Order: sequence, then C-alpha cells, then structure tokens
Amino acid sequence: MIILETNMGNISINVDADNAPITAQNFTDYVNDGFFDGTIFHRVIKSFMIQGGGFTEDMSQKTTKAEIENEAKNGLKNAKYSIAMARTMDPHSASSQFFINTSDNSFLDYPGQDGWGYCVFGEVTDGFDTVDKINEVSTGNKAGHADVPNDSVIINKAYTA
Repeated sequence: MIILETNMGNISINVDADNAPITAQNFTDYVNDGFFDGTIFHRVIKSFMIQGGGFTEDMSQKTTKAEIENEAKNGLKNAKYSIAMARTMDPHSASSQFFINTSDNSFLDYPGQDGWGYCVFGEVTDGFDTVDKINEVSTGNKAGHADVPNDSVIINKAYTA
C-alpha cells in the first residue's frame, strides 16, 4: 500500500506487482527514494485524469531514473481510479510521471491508438474523495504547460504503509 499525502487529502494506492512487476517496482522505488515528496499534480483534465510525479511547484521538472519498458499488455484496464504511467509518444518512455484515471478511459488500454497503450499498474483503494476534489480544480497555463491547477495540488509526502 502506498499513501500519497496531498494538501487536499490522502490517496491510498495498491500497486499490482503480479501484473506489472517492472512498473510497480519503479513506482515503489520512486516512493521509497522520497522522489515524489514536494511534487505536484501538474496536469488535471476534468473527467479524464490527474497527472503528477515529475514537477515541483515552480514547474521545474525533476531529473528521473532511466525509462522503463511499457507493460500495458498486462490485462489491466484504464478504469476510473486506476493508476497508470504517463509517457511521451515513445511507448517505452515512462519514468516517474503517473496519472490516476478519473473516468473509464478504455481508449488508453493496450493496444491503444499507437499499438501500445498506457500501462496500468494499480488502483486507488482509499481517498476517492481526494481524487474527485483534485479532478474538479480550476486550471490554466503555467510555464508553457496547459491544464495546470491554478492553486497547486502538492504531494507533501509519499510512503509505503
């Protein structure tokens, strides 16, 4: 169990090491390293997803570890409250950034629109109200990025429980 303590409430996440072993370990390693502490949910698209894990409050991007293999072909679905890895157009470009689906987003499932999809590696087990509150924040443009919450949504601490 992983806890994300945010300034809007806590989110409990269960990672699925059986179906997404590389991704679950990668995420857990970032948690255990304290990497997510002080990062923000930097991209919120209402009724789609909330994304975090890479930027500080001043929109500085953190240096990450190596990119990981895309495990999207694991049978897990981008359903509401599932957690998945964010990536660029390169299917194997995920590193630290993740997103929590705030709707059922089956178009992101393997094989997706690009033959790969987005790897789901766990689910929210508690803190649904916090996810829902973050989903509703007002957003704008900041430092060249769109859909950034106008009031920072901060991950104060992430830890295994």
